[in-house]
Amino acid sequence: MKKKLKLKPFVLPSIYLLAVLALVIGIFTTSKTLKEPENENITYVSNAIFGTTIPVMNVEDNSTVKVIHPYLKENVKIDKYFYDYQGDEAKQQQSIIEHENTYMQNSGIDFVSEESFDVVSVLDGTVIDVKTDEILGKIVEIRHGNNLISIYQSLGDVKVAKNDTVKQGQVIGVSGKNELSTHENQLHFELFSKGVIVNPENYFDKSIDNQD
Repeated sequence: MKKKLKLKPFVLPSIYLLAVLALVIGIFTTSKTLKEPENENITYVSNAIFGTTIPVMNVEDNSTVKVIHPYLKENVKIDKYFYDYQGDEAKQQQSIIEHENTYMQNSGIDFVSEESFDVVSVLDGTVIDVKTDEILGKIVEIRHGNNLISIYQSLGDVKVAKNDTVKQGQVIGVSGKNELSTHENQLHFELFSKGVIVNPENYFDKSIDNQD
């Protein structure tokens, strides 16, 4: 018969203490590993999200701007449209100007109102010409970025001079009249893109590159 080993009284408590200590160390190590992963591309919602390296919202792109209408009052309306060769017949009929028994295709848009209204620049730009025409009235021409030129005719008063720098929405004149219409408060507006006259309606409220 084999002789049984008899453990000393302090051995068992020591074994239990070591087992508990090993368990506590294992739980702590596992918890730390889960909380602080290494070399992983994970972004947590923490103080780091407010840092300079992680944007928390979209920033507006200032490289593009929208073309605004050349007036501010809401009671301004269109009297004559730009003549579009590919437009519908009904709108083409509203784009014909009669003067001294001669019919002409409108090269811009005629805005009218029952009362005088301020005329504003549709974009930032530089005034390249201010002049007066016997038929068209006072005229302001402004060069903008992206090869755009806007022309404001039929002005009753002009508030800018040649070579002035203007901002979008700045008042450049007041509505007036011309010899092609019976309206007392009118603006004939034209827009050129890269030297070609275009329909302003295709540009209003549209974004363009803010480049020269």
